[in-house]
Amino acid sequence: MKLKIAYSPCPNDTFVFDAWAHGRVPGAPRLDVTFADIDVTNGWAEGGADDHDVLKVSYAVLPWILDEYALLPCGGALGRGCGPLVLTREEGTGSELAGKTVAVPSERSTAYLLFRLWAAETVPGGVGNVVVMPFHEIMPAVRDGKVDAGLVIHEARFTYQSYGLHSLADMGEHWEATTGLPIPLGAIVARRSLGEETLRLLAESARTSVRMAWDDPTASRPYVLEHAQEMDPKVADQHIGLYVNEFTADLGEHGYAAIRGLLTRAAAEGLVPPFGPDALSFP
Repeated sequence: MKLKIAYSPCPNDTFVFDAWAHGRVPGAPRLDVTFADIDVTNGWAEGGADDHDVLKVSYAVLPWILDEYALLPCGGALGRGCGPLVLTREEGTGSELAGKTVAVPSERSTAYLLFRLWAAETVPGGVGNVVVMPFHEIMPAVRDGKVDAGLVIHEARFTYQSYGLHSLADMGEHWEATTGLPIPLGAIVARRSLGEETLRLLAESARTSVRMAWDDPTASRPYVLEHAQEMDPKVADQHIGLYVNEFTADLGEHGYAAIRGLLTRAAAEGLVPPFGPDALSFP
């Protein structure tokens, strides 16, 4: 059996899936890997026409896709101190974004949901225009004055100061302070049509792959750096350290509580459709 999977070229994904993608996980299905930005995979999952069996998507897109896809209890990105940042050219407060233009990486991303929940409490009257652009274009756009602020993710947490930018607010800090829960970012989903036995095998394969990466971090190094888009190796290590943690191996009680908390609050604000109490259950 060979399954089609799509995930990002970011260090956390290549670190997690290295052993599995290279056939080192005993008994795991072989993988045919496609690299794609998470905004692309979100669209594939929501469109329903894509032929990938397994996808890395934003938790924010789950309410639209859970009829067709099951959430795997491992392999994704969820943690603490790893939330998106709102960046500006000048220091200030959130209230200064009222009526301003903000660049975001996706309107279906967890980052965007966290931003909207934060803005509802912090920005009087709300922001003005929201424009979507690839995440690697956001910091240059803010620096060059094309937009007033930018919502950034991934390694931008470590590099924004090199663009002369300031962190106006940390969406993760706001989320953790108001809920006490970790931050749900990226999820691994698989087609329900694969059947319960295969879904359980996929979950165990992902869990084994991440544990193998932890046991021998040097084994994944070539794969990580090959796809890290000229990222400084130290930044790649920081990226992995931030986004690959105990929740990657097993969402657990707190992980599921964070996902339900985010999507329930977002549904109450009209940002996502409501979803049933058993929608996140795994076979």
